[in-house]
Amino acid sequence: MKRIVINSLIIFFALGITAQENQDKITKDDLGNPYVYSSPPQKIISLAPNITEILFALELGEQIVGVTRYCDYPSQALAKERIGGMIDPNLELIKSLNPDLVIGFRGNPLKHLMRLKELRVPVFILGMGSNIESVYSIIRKIGKITRREREADDLVRSMKSKYVKIQSVLSSVIHRPKVFLSLHGKGLWTCGRESFLNDLLTKAKGINIAGTIPRRWLSYNREQLIHENPEIIIILAKSEEEFIQAKEWIEEGSYLTSIRAVREGRIYFLDENLATRPGPRIIEAFAQLVSLLHPQIFNQLR
Repeated sequence: MKRIVINSLIIFFALGITAQENQDKITKDDLGNPYVYSSPPQKIISLAPNITEILFALELGEQIVGVTRYCDYPSQALAKERIGGMIDPNLELIKSLNPDLVIGFRGNPLKHLMRLKELRVPVFILGMGSNIESVYSIIRKIGKITRREREADDLVRSMKSKYVKIQSVLSSVIHRPKVFLSLHGKGLWTCGRESFLNDLLTKAKGINIAGTIPRRWLSYNREQLIHENPEIIIILAKSEEEFIQAKEWIEEGSYLTSIRAVREGRIYFLDENLATRPGPRIIEAFAQLVSLLHPQIFNQLR
């Protein structure tokens, strides 16, 4: 009888250990580093604005204990602890918050991310991505490691539905205008072929005049800009005030007045935060971009 009891206890504990092992799962981040996850994390730190937006969209706002100084959407993010910037995070502060998940982005310096790993802080690193589809992948990966797979699937499904609707409206568009995307405050700074903004512009049936250059961001040549003669100039700015300043700079530059977009007054504003963050609002940015390039179909997108 005693032997039966002992054997039963051994089996019970063995099953318990096996069950715990089955609960732990292993995946890899976008740098190929293994990441072990089991129960949903309760203290999360975001190292990029797009990650913060995704976490809130997955209803994880209460679990966020730290964000960067650039994380300003949604408004609830403003109440979270600031752990520094994307390129200068305060590693000691991050460690002191005792997070069970830090989500980094390839915009963060790799040396800081590796240092956090050395400090035994659980870090999951995501890639930049180069198209709309990569945004869906980022959302699903965050959903996976936070155990919010269903919410992530629902969010991606909703985004895809809106995207398909816009593409349906775009099917009637034939003309693809030549476009120059300008980032406010940096002269003729623009995006090249490797930027997901180039993918956004291409899918919106526009032609990025810098789209053949194999770079994410670059300073465009003034003479080349005049030669390409874009029909539309879109200025990415954080506010209407910044947009007006950049627009006036272009309009008052005597060497740019010959450009068709300047002559015809087709210089438009696109919210920089909305368009440069690969997160839940990227489809909204896409819809706005389509409206700017093809105003004749604007009412069909409402």
